[in-house]
Amino acid sequence: MTTPVILVVDHDAGSRRVLLADLERRLGDAFTVKSAGSPEEACGALKEMAESDEPVALLMVDDACSDVLVRAHELYPGAKRVLMVDRDYSSTSPAVQAIALGLADYHLVRPWTNDESMHRAVSEFLSSWTEEQEPAFELFRVVAEMDDPRMLRLRDVMARFNLPFVVHPPGEEAGRRLLREAGLDASRLPVVIRYDGRAFVDPQVPDLACAMGVQVTNDLETCDVAIVGAGSAGLTAAVYAASEGLDTVLLEQAFSGGQAGTSPMIRNYPGFPHGVSGGYLMERTCEQAWLMGAHIAFAQRVVDLEARGDRRVVRMADGSEVSARAVLIATGVDWRRLGVPGLEALVGSGVFYGMAVGESRAMRGQDVFIVGAGNSAGQGALHLAKHARTVTLVVRGGSLAKSASTYLIRAIESTPNIVVRTRTEVVGCGGAERLESLTLADREAGTTERVPAAALFIMIGGEPHTRWLPDGIAGDEQGYLLTGREIYDRAPARWPLGRDPMPLETSMPGVFAAGDVRKGSIKRVASAVGEGATAVRSVHEFLAL
Repeated sequence: MTTPVILVVDHDAGSRRVLLADLERRLGDAFTVKSAGSPEEACGALKEMAESDEPVALLMVDDACSDVLVRAHELYPGAKRVLMVDRDYSSTSPAVQAIALGLADYHLVRPWTNDESMHRAVSEFLSSWTEEQEPAFELFRVVAEMDDPRMLRLRDVMARFNLPFVVHPPGEEAGRRLLREAGLDASRLPVVIRYDGRAFVDPQVPDLACAMGVQVTNDLETCDVAIVGAGSAGLTAAVYAASEGLDTVLLEQAFSGGQAGTSPMIRNYPGFPHGVSGGYLMERTCEQAWLMGAHIAFAQRVVDLEARGDRRVVRMADGSEVSARAVLIATGVDWRRLGVPGLEALVGSGVFYGMAVGESRAMRGQDVFIVGAGNSAGQGALHLAKHARTVTLVVRGGSLAKSASTYLIRAIESTPNIVVRTRTEVVGCGGAERLESLTLADREAGTTERVPAAALFIMIGGEPHTRWLPDGIAGDEQGYLLTGREIYDRAPARWPLGRDPMPLETSMPGVFAAGDVRKGSIKRVASAVGEGATAVRSVHEFLAL
């Protein structure tokens, strides 16, 4: 079996020789280390490797040879690209432009602080490449038709928890063998088979949670603070509340992560200069909250909230209740529906709300579309462009400038297989069992066009997940919760006490809101994290009254 290649491209022969020897010594057992002294030599080597189907995992390119990066991406779109630059923290550094334009995935600064720090970084780059390959270990084996809409839920859960899985169609020998070994047939699919042989037939959310070994029942009836929603704000609040000695219960109707958990890459989160997977970030935060002492229960849908004396009681769909001294609502938003006739019937069969990260590999060589103009849509486009033949961003407005960050716009403009169609809307779709085409209306030209489409990802903002709340909690016209000073400004009659509402406190005293569900929140992960931490401070002040 051919080992993956690490290609070093450095114009300095001495530097190249030292780096080559060091990489071979440390990684030579698992990777083939090759080198080139110029962009022309590197392009020739890459072409030869592509013709002989040699896999390339990593390119380490000196900034003087950065011209090779574009050609390398054309031949090996999945290879990780590292730009080696001098220590220069100016805005004109080659690394700034390369990362912003998507020409490089990572950078390394010379001289290395020490060999260990350099190799730790290289190991992280290689690990990222390895994770994107087909898993060598099948923690879960799924027997299902590839176009089964229920596979969307399965893929989403597996991707959020970074669980290696492989799908086997029931008509192939591997699928038939797995069903025989489990004592099942193909009459009820999908079937999820865990590494230990335990099978789950057409699993629902609680079944999937059990398959992964996470908590799906809540056995605590009382606590200091109950947090509803395990997105960025809720998970952060759980970390701080539990670490500061509050008896904390975190309830989530599905799995942790919220919308942030579906983001393939968050590039503007502090502390991660090369970006971080939203799923990975939320997974780490969930683990942190648990280790701090928070009691976390998944697949727990909350349906009501009421005040009973000095307690706030949260009721779940199964009839169970949690009585808390304070409650934090961090339920986020649900994606807004597009409202195109026929589209809802194809959800899960080529039509997706949000970025279904688990579907990425299925988009290889396909023409896919994204409706949206914000950062989430832009991040999704860049992620899908690594797999799809073309990615078309359908934007109702005249540009991306008002809703997307500058760094994303630059990266999108420099990605050749991403097309941005402004002043355009999706007005129709085609396909009986799966999406096959879309009808696009060009509002400026006054024309419509039917285009083939393998998938449509709809990312047009959200509606707050607040319909379950009682009338005693005030919201604006769209359902976003009013908090703090906004209660006096917009609904003063709804505040029942003589004191002022605390920061992030709703019109029901002792009930707080944080993150996207709150009116006036900044729709960014870091902002939600900040609000989650701030809410805990307010909870402490409330409990001290």
